[in-house]
Amino acid sequence: MSAASPARPHPLRGILMIMTSVAMFTAMDSIAKYLSRYYPVPGIVWARYAFHLLFVIAILGPRMKLDLVRTRHLGLQIVRGMLLAASSMLFFSALKFMPMAEASSISFIAPMLVTLLAVVLLKEKVEPARWVAVAAGFAGVLIIIRPGSGVFTWVAVLPLATAASFAAYQILTRKLAGVDNPYTSLFYSGLVGTVMLAAVLPFQWTTPTSIAHALLLPAIGFIGGLSHLILIRAYDQASVSTLAPFSYTQLVWVLVAGYVVFGDFPDHWSLIGIAVIMASGIYIATHQQLSERQRRIELQESAPGA
Repeated sequence: MSAASPARPHPLRGILMIMTSVAMFTAMDSIAKYLSRYYPVPGIVWARYAFHLLFVIAILGPRMKLDLVRTRHLGLQIVRGMLLAASSMLFFSALKFMPMAEASSISFIAPMLVTLLAVVLLKEKVEPARWVAVAAGFAGVLIIIRPGSGVFTWVAVLPLATAASFAAYQILTRKLAGVDNPYTSLFYSGLVGTVMLAAVLPFQWTTPTSIAHALLLPAIGFIGGLSHLILIRAYDQASVSTLAPFSYTQLVWVLVAGYVVFGDFPDHWSLIGIAVIMASGIYIATHQQLSERQRRIELQESAPGA
C-alpha cells in the first residue's frame, strides 16, 4: 500500500496516529536522556534496538512468518539499519550533554539535508522556494547554536551528525519504498542495530542498579518499536503531505518534557531558531509532495494520446 496515496484514506485517523507516534518518540528520548546519567550510551542504544527487535518479532512474526525477513535488497537494508543505529547513537549522546529542545531541533534539519542529497544522489529538481526553505532551516540552526557564543561547543556537532545520518537513512528508505514491505524494513532496523551495537556491548555495558532502571531499558525498545509501527500505519491512512506538518508537534512535546522532567527551557534565541526550523521543515515536507504530484500531472498531460 502506498503511503502517498492510501487506498482507504482516513486523514484524521492518520493525523492522530502520527501525533501519537512522535509523542512516544519524545518519551523514548526522555528515558534515554535520564538513563544516560547512569549508564554508557552504547548500552542504552543496544537495548533500544534489541527490545525493538523482540517487539517486532512478537507482534508481526506470527502473522507474516518468513515474509517478515524476505528482502530484495539485503545490502541496502543493512546499510540503512547501520545509518539508523548510528543516528540513534549520536542523538542519545547529544541528549547526554544538551537540553532536549536544542538537540531535537537541530536534528530536525534532516529534511533539509534530504533535499540536498536527493539532488545529488536521486537527481531530483528543486524549485527556488524550497532552496530558500533549506537555507532558512540552516539559519535556524545557527540561531540556536550561535557560533562565537558559549552555546557553540563540540557537542553541537552531535545533533548535526544525527541529522546527516538520518537524512542518508531516509534516502535509502525512499529507494526501498514499494520494493520491500515496510514491516520488513522495520524488522531489519531492529536486527542490524542489535547486531551492530552488540560488538561494543562487552566494553560498554553496566548492569542496571535498580529495578526501575532494569524496566526502563526494555521500555525504550518497546516504545521505539511501537511508535515506528504506528508511524507506518499512519501513512496507510493519509498522504505524506497531509501528515508531515504534524510530525513537528514532536518539538512541542520536547519543550514540555525538557521543562517538566529536566528543568530545561530554551532561551528566546533558541525558541526563534526552533520556530524557523519548524517552518522550513513544514514547507519542504508539504511542497515536495505537491511538486511531485504536479510533475505526475504534467507527464500524464504530455503523454501521447492524452
